[in-house]
Amino acid sequence: MKTASPFRELEQSAGRVRVHFAGKDLMLRDGGNLAAELLAAGVRSFRQTPVSGAERGPFCMMGACFDCLVEIDGVTRQACMCTVSPGMDIGMPGTGGDGDV
Repeated sequence: MKTASPFRELEQSAGRVRVHFAGKDLMLRDGGNLAAELLAAGVRSFRQTPVSGAERGPFCMMGACFDCLVEIDGVTRQACMCTVSPGMDIGMPGTGGDGDV
């Protein structure tokens, strides 16, 4: 299910794979940059800060800021440094992989 997003996909031809993000199934481009694909799918919040609970999402898109942290199959990673692969189980860190978006 595609939600409203100010981000657009640059390439439409790539094959799609199903991933699970925070309780939702998404169809993302196989091999695409995970942070970019989540943004294009309408995901705005990738995690919440531990102290204030403020929402965070991609900022630098080059692995320097750590705002795009997600939990992939139980391991905390930077979404901007990962590629999409079939069956990924992605969630917000500290929520057991199934945090609300």
